[in-house]
Amino acid sequence: MYAITGITGQVGGVVARTLLTHGAAVRAVARDPQKLDAWATNGCDTALADITDANALARAFSGTDGVFILLPPAFDPSPDFAEARAAIAAIRTALITARPARVVALSTIGADSDRPNLLGQLRLMEAALSDTGLPVTCLRAAWFIENAAWDVADARAGTIKSYLQPLDRPVAMVSVEDVGTTAAALLTEAHDGVRIVELEGPARVSPNDLAQAFATALGHPVNAQIVDRQTWEGLFRAQGMRNPQPRMQMLDGFNDGWIDFPAGRARKGAVTLEQAVKAMI
Repeated sequence: MYAITGITGQVGGVVARTLLTHGAAVRAVARDPQKLDAWATNGCDTALADITDANALARAFSGTDGVFILLPPAFDPSPDFAEARAAIAAIRTALITARPARVVALSTIGADSDRPNLLGQLRLMEAALSDTGLPVTCLRAAWFIENAAWDVADARAGTIKSYLQPLDRPVAMVSVEDVGTTAAALLTEAHDGVRIVELEGPARVSPNDLAQAFATALGHPVNAQIVDRQTWEGLFRAQGMRNPQPRMQMLDGFNDGWIDFPAGRARKGAVTLEQAVKAMI
């Protein structure tokens, strides 16, 4: 039995479906009972638990061969990452109490950097899970190609806006399909201690590459256009963000190159940019 948090999202859903396809038993963990009903229909055991409820999580994790941890994304966090810290503390307590056979936690490229930025939330998670005494795999995934789903409407109009810059600079990206299938495989692998697995797609992707993939999928020209760094804070605050600084620091990290995988070290997924964009379209 494998307990999957974040099962109602993209990555968690892929993890669960992959395990089910291979005949494994899955326990769907979520806070919304209506969303759990669909997974029960698919043959899953279910557990109702909020990610900050250590007792409910411990019950969900008990008696399992593995647990997949997905920290809820907080794109506009409190300055001290209070939301992430509360979830991490509950997850850690639950794991220590339940003692599953192994843990796979979805982390991120950049979790090894101590420079302030949005991804520091995952750095905190890695640190908290590293001394539980359990076999833990931190799966550091590259920038999700599917983040470009926000750009589909603009691509249909012919121009996508890019915070990643310069436009010809390739960045490590990966499809959520590769992340989910890799996480599922890692859940079934016996190992000791704490290990880091880095994952990116088969090729790095520049904003220009992304625009071309949209052009191919849509059948008309699509261009990428830089969003001026000096306008970011105003734009993000206009979108309703209260604390845009961590997001801006993260983007700076990608653009300046201090958020990256060392050359040749990361595993490579199989889903291409073109395949991922076609699926989004």
